[in-house]
Amino acid sequence: MKSKTPKYRSLSQRIVVQFCLMTVALSLFFGMLSFLFLYVVEDGFIVKNIAREARYLEAEYQASGSWPEPRTSTMSLHQSKQSFPDDIRDIALQEPQRSEFYGEQGKHYHAYELEAYPGVYLLAEVSAELQVRKIKSGVIIFLLISTLIVTLVACFIAWLLARKTTKPLQQLVRLVDGVAPEQIPDKFAARFPNDEVGLLASTLEHTLGRIGEALQREKCFTRDASHELRTPLAVIKNAVELYRSKNAQDEHNSAILNRIYDAATQMQKTVQALLVLARDEHNTSPKQTIKLMPLLETAILDNRLLLEGKNVEIDLSESCAVEVLATPEMLKVLLDNLLSNAFQYTSEGTVRLWWQQGSLHIQDSGPGIELEISDKIMEVGVKGTQSTGFGFGLSIVKRLCEHQGWSLAVESQKGTTVTVVFC
Repeated sequence: MKSKTPKYRSLSQRIVVQFCLMTVALSLFFGMLSFLFLYVVEDGFIVKNIAREARYLEAEYQASGSWPEPRTSTMSLHQSKQSFPDDIRDIALQEPQRSEFYGEQGKHYHAYELEAYPGVYLLAEVSAELQVRKIKSGVIIFLLISTLIVTLVACFIAWLLARKTTKPLQQLVRLVDGVAPEQIPDKFAARFPNDEVGLLASTLEHTLGRIGEALQREKCFTRDASHELRTPLAVIKNAVELYRSKNAQDEHNSAILNRIYDAATQMQKTVQALLVLARDEHNTSPKQTIKLMPLLETAILDNRLLLEGKNVEIDLSESCAVEVLATPEMLKVLLDNLLSNAFQYTSEGTVRLWWQQGSLHIQDSGPGIELEISDKIMEVGVKGTQSTGFGFGLSIVKRLCEHQGWSLAVESQKGTTVTVVFC
């Protein structure tokens, strides 16, 4: 079964989003600072005016010996806090250090204690001078609009920077994506700037070069193996057949010849499977819609000699008359391996083949898989004590399934059931 491709996340988009979020955060932060600055400046201006009036009153008192009336109607002089207006008197007495008070009907007071005459207070009702409160809504709207404009400008700048920054990386992706290692231009890393992208390109160039060399060696091995292995195996089988035809009455050597023939047949299938994998794993052949039943019948006939002398029935269900999407040669090798395993390890009973819900099931009545190796039976080199093979069978089948995007399951209770899920 094919694994899910991880969701693609654009690096340039992440740069733009993070840049814009940072701009919004900074804009809001400086907007709050601006508001705080307005309040501080306004408050400082009010306190400065009150202090100036207090100095005037102190000077007049020192000159005349009596307290004059404040020059501003919003200010009043008090010999103690007991004479404060009713709406702030209690709070002023309870909190002696407090100098700002909120009264009734939106009034706002500032109390200033005269430095030269402790206990004497100049009280100013300053609600008419609180301009920031009046324009607060307008300031908020202005800051929001400014933040929006700055954010849009920042996003555009971030988009330009991200595009410029990721352009070499995108060029590198287009250069190597979906291209065979041997088709990539030589020394392509020299096209990229001398930075992290250039370092990545240089590393990829070196790695892909080594992969290309390995693939070339594998292709050479595949070509040589097709001659050096398949031809001698065919000669061995033909020699056995020829000896049998000329010495049909030689029962003494019949068992030995059968073992030689079976071993050569098994090795021939293994070599064929490995060659198909070595060739098609890197040069993907197009899949075709294939009728499954004829391939099963052919595979049964090709492996019939493994059932000679055995009381074994083959139950090929009509449900297998379906079509599957596969590479023909891959599917043939897969079926050959599965049926040769089932036939080889079934001494008597039935080998059943049926199709159900997009899956091919092959069940034999053999001894089953030993418990000790059941969890790793599809690993290379793992085989049971009764096996005469090399331990490659199911591992090859697994690789074939992975290459074609199928899934493989093996169950072993009374006999063994192999399930190939095609969709």
